[in-house]
Amino acid sequence: MTTVDYIIVEISGRQFWMEPKRWYDINRIPARVGKNLILNRVLLAHDQGGEVKIGAPYLSRKFMFAAKILKHLRGPKIIVYKMRPKKKTRKKQGHRQDLTRIRLYPTRISCPR
Repeated sequence: MTTVDYIIVEISGRQFWMEPKRWYDINRIPARVGKNLILNRVLLAHDQGGEVKIGAPYLSRKFMFAAKILKHLRGPKIIVYKMRPKKKTRKKQGHRQDLTRIRLYPTRISCPR
């Protein structure tokens, strides 16, 4: 198992630049707090030795990483304001996105196959 400086991974349709031992807020994942996630859609991996692996589009199954779910939370409130000019129609609405905070482990995990 090798440690990495950073990886670029795709989670729920979005791409994240992730470094080990840091937390990241992603869209809500329906899993319990404390459970481990397997990140298998790795687009790029940069080892501490300076070696860069680039996938086409993803790296092979031997480049999978684990992340731990730290907590579920809600993002900041965003105000949505809709107005039709000259019609006296106004609508003010708030939105808070459901998020999951995860932390990346620094070593890759071995594939069972």
